[in-house]
Amino acid sequence: MKKYFKVTTRTIVATGLGAAIFMLLFMYVKIPSPVPETEFQTAYGIGAFFATLFGPIAGGLIAFIGHALSDAIQYGSPWWSWVLASGIAGFVFGFAFKNTKVEEGEFKFKDILKFNLIQIIGNLVAWIIIAPVLDIVIYAEPVNLVFTQGAIAAVMNIISAGVIGTLFLVAYAATRTKKGSITKNQ
Repeated sequence: MKKYFKVTTRTIVATGLGAAIFMLLFMYVKIPSPVPETEFQTAYGIGAFFATLFGPIAGGLIAFIGHALSDAIQYGSPWWSWVLASGIAGFVFGFAFKNTKVEEGEFKFKDILKFNLIQIIGNLVAWIIIAPVLDIVIYAEPVNLVFTQGAIAAVMNIISAGVIGTLFLVAYAATRTKKGSITKNQ
């Protein structure tokens, strides 16, 4: 379990870069949905990519910081229930770290399946449970609205992380040297 929570200079740099990219995508590269205050966010695909490469701490911070900054810049203050849900989703995405062989240059069907099962769990927990419950507790939002928003957000974020995250991980794995692929000539 310790391997998931190791924080290095590389992790810190990736967190800063990932949060900045997440924030920009969250603000500018999204598709509106028919449900108020919900969009198809490409940021979750990139967040899942970074979380898989750098672990749960980086994944959680990238999504939390990126979402909080985006809300603060766009609306004047963060909507904390959804910011926290983003952070939890990113944290859960990070459990694909060390469960896939992407760093070893492999991201085959088994790894894709593991990654997508993990991101689906993270998105369902964040958007079906955490965000709606906190909306009700913190902001006294209407129950039917927040659970509808949460369900739509869960589906769209699962698609974003599943498609964009998977494509980026496949491309990244292709750039890595496969273990045992380099041999010494004698």
